[in-house]
Amino acid sequence: MQRFWFLRAWRALETVSSPGVRHSLDGLLIAAAVAVFASLLDPLLGHFIPKNSFGQGLITATRLWLIASFFAFIAVQSVGAIEWIASVPARMKAGGGDIAFDPNRRTFFRYAAYLAGSLPFLATTYGFAAGRLRYRVEKVDVPIAGLPAGLDGLRIAQLSDIHIGEYMPKHEIARAVEMANDLKADIAVVTGDFVSDRNDPLEDCINELAKLKAPLGVWGCNGNHEIYAGAEDAAQALFHRNGMRLLRQENVEIEHNGDKFNLIGVDYQRDHMTSGAPNGPMLSDAAHLVRRDVPNILLSHNPNSFRRAAELGVELSLAGHTHGGQVQFEIVDHRFTPARLITDFVAGLYHLPFSNGAAHADPTPDKKAFLYVNQGLGTFGMPVRIGVPPEITLLTLRRA
Repeated sequence: MQRFWFLRAWRALETVSSPGVRHSLDGLLIAAAVAVFASLLDPLLGHFIPKNSFGQGLITATRLWLIASFFAFIAVQSVGAIEWIASVPARMKAGGGDIAFDPNRRTFFRYAAYLAGSLPFLATTYGFAAGRLRYRVEKVDVPIAGLPAGLDGLRIAQLSDIHIGEYMPKHEIARAVEMANDLKADIAVVTGDFVSDRNDPLEDCINELAKLKAPLGVWGCNGNHEIYAGAEDAAQALFHRNGMRLLRQENVEIEHNGDKFNLIGVDYQRDHMTSGAPNGPMLSDAAHLVRRDVPNILLSHNPNSFRRAAELGVELSLAGHTHGGQVQFEIVDHRFTPARLITDFVAGLYHLPFSNGAAHADPTPDKKAFLYVNQGLGTFGMPVRIGVPPEITLLTLRRA
């Protein structure tokens, strides 16, 4: 794709009449190509691009270019395919030979390609400048069969995938925390990915999260980026220091309005998308934490643990990880997002049959296990959100 754009830009510069201007522009084009590939190699070679304002600006520009050029390439090629298909009847009429050149037709498709190719660049600019900062509060009711009366109406505020760093400064986390506090939830949870890598300020992130307020406390779990950053233990210690609790293969009984529920938290459940040795079957180290006498709520960053959670008898799982794909479009009632490549549970509320353990017949045969996947607050890879706003969730438990 980069070759496609480079060659077209190079040919366009050949039409410049002034040799001095043309050579200068050629040099700038070559420098831009080098910058793109340097940005691609930077994370693989130990981040050799300096972290000053110039280096950060260079990385930002090249990341935006990569995502915009990707979709623009597809758009331009699609217009070319439509043009070819439109010419098939004329070719058939001509017996497979050359068809007469139609300048009006060629002009129409050329401008259609210009328009289609420009839209991804406009969308990417919006996604960086505005889309990633338009925080949205999502309010969701979760209907749980057999929910004790005291838990009916329990309000849970969820944040996820903070990714503090260049594109998620402290003041933006503070803004999200303030919005979450305005919801007056009974309990607050943060489902992992506080940082992106070991260079990010984990302590600053958790200090901001410590400003969350809820009568039943603030709880959390680790995500996959805590593994990459080697920060799982540090995150747990910082939670504890700030009066919160990060659960790691642990459970705790919490009482609300005279009834109780079992809150479980696990470290990231590795699957085929995560480097390193797998931990074994999903939730293999958490099965003994599930209780059968009170409702269970599971904090597990990876939504792919949901099927196993439903089998074990977890009424509600809370996850993140996907960012909702960060980019999403809808075509004829079908949504397309990169997150579909890693999970069936992209964003929002899902349900599966509730098992409550193979050896324990549940008294409510139609009972469902639920999963909510938060779209996350920050970004990773590409600092853009298009059609997937950053999310603060308020979940309310209801008796079904």
